Amino acid sequence: MSPTRTLPTTPPALSVAITEGLTLSEARAAAEPAGASPSPSRDEYADMPPSAEQVIAWDQQNILQTYARLPVVMERGEGALLWDVNDKRYIDLESGGRAGNALGHAHPKIAQALADQARKLLYLSNDFYNPHAAKLAHELAATTNCTRVFFQNSGAEANECAIKLARKYAKREHGASCVEIVTAVNSFHGRTLGALTATGQPKYQEGYEPLPGGFTYVPFNDVAALEAAVGLQTAALMFEPILGESGCYPATKEFLQAARRICDERDIPLLLDEVQTGYGRTGKFWAYEHYGIEPDVVTLAKAMGGGLPMGACFATEAVASAFAPGDHGCTFGGNPASAATALAALEVMREESLVEESARKGDRLLSLLEEMDRRHGLFSEIRGEGLMVGVDLKEPLAREVMLAALDAGLVISASGPHTLRLLPALVIPDALLEEAVSILETVILQQVQQAPQKGAH
Repeated sequence: MSPTRTLPTTPPALSVAITEGLTLSEARAAAEPAGASPSPSRDEYADMPPSAEQVIAWDQQNILQTYARLPVVMERGEGALLWDVNDKRYIDLESGGRAGNALGHAHPKIAQALADQARKLLYLSNDFYNPHAAKLAHELAATTNCTRVFFQNSGAEANECAIKLARKYAKREHGASCVEIVTAVNSFHGRTLGALTATGQPKYQEGYEPLPGGFTYVPFNDVAALEAAVGLQTAALMFEPILGESGCYPATKEFLQAARRICDERDIPLLLDEVQTGYGRTGKFWAYEHYGIEPDVVTLAKAMGGGLPMGACFATEAVASAFAPGDHGCTFGGNPASAATALAALEVMREESLVEESARKGDRLLSLLEEMDRRHGLFSEIRGEGLMVGVDLKEPLAREVMLAALDAGLVISASGPHTLRLLPALVIPDALLEEAVSILETVILQQVQQAPQKGAH
């Protein structure tokens, strides 16, 4: 049954216009109190940005409430800065949130590439050759041993592609019973059903059962557990080089090198999820370069699109050969707009030496945090690579710190009660990085001092 709707009443100015034979603008002026400023016309209202309260109300009324949104409405950004609808400035240590825009907000080269392409061709299905997607694939193939690529729109889609490809390859090579994919406890691979099942965190899976079969989980960085989990049924191993969503926990060299060795011995593919770590985030173009290994399949998203939806699944020639025409598809994957923007993002990475800058700035960020800890003893652990840093507070105040930081003009994220994640854009200037850490220090000290008082209530 459709909900009952209240019919709108006739606006007073319109009633005056009808009864007095006036134009609507004349009637509106006549309805205004003497000396009052004229009310905006309907067209003028359309040009006015909605208030933060109105945006939040619309969201809560009409959008599925699957996000615990922060109480702020952002309007614009530049580099590593954001401004809300009230013109309040924020230093963004989240790259727009969840490391989604590693090249910073409103980069002029990326904006120009998008504007230029929008005037030509935004969408074209994969029934046609696409010059931007083809060039992007060629450019990226030079960065990795995985020289075949499938484009899609997100990290979850990229990981779904990797899972399908690995199963197809393993069944072709080892038979129909070779289906199981080994992933890590506390991993995160996406929200679609296959990627969700690959994710080693039951809290994300509850309520969606029955889940797809064929996945098993091992403790991260436990080589003995990994070796024990692999058998004739194993089709692939799938790991993040750094557990991102869980709090930026790097893999050990021993663990990923053992994974590579096991895959070589059994002729099964090693899948690396670099959705967060790829494109320079860790101070290398690919995070796997820190480990002296190469994958058979590697996935990428986040930084790739320069702020637009873009994902990719790369594979070696051998593994990629398991797919034939019709085996996989994506309507908007590699569309002209996203591919042109991704090409511009890759050019910016190279021209501005952002891989090297990520390594340098990451060292600076770690140094600043270590200095803070020496002064105050606030942290139980500081870890990370490049500009992908996790900090564990001694006190379970991560969410309180995150919200207080937001109020102080700093965007960070909390991952669990103790852990803060810092994922700034690779373009962040040193001065802003130092200002951000100074704000963070003040906020943490305030929250630690207030914690006993909160507990008393």
